[in-house]
Amino acid sequence: MKFVNTHEAKSQLSKLIAAARAGEEIVICQAGKPVARLTAFEPARKVPQLGKWRDKIVLHPGWDSPETDAEIEAMFEDSLNAPDPK
Repeated sequence: MKFVNTHEAKSQLSKLIAAARAGEEIVICQAGKPVARLTAFEPARKVPQLGKWRDKIVLHPGWDSPETDAEIEAMFEDSLNAPDPK
């Protein structure tokens, strides 16, 4: 943790931002007392919404039948058995 006064923070802001991006925490002080903290920004993580697609996707009976699996396998069989283009 690095402590800097406001004058230094104003004149060295680019360097302090680079240090914060690198993981360092900078505390900005006024009259020797801490007043602000400069850290790297971490975007908020999106929370998955369970059930969002409920009633929007319909899987009909037989969608996972062995015949369907064979059709899908046949579609990709050529690309899986093709020689490596290197």
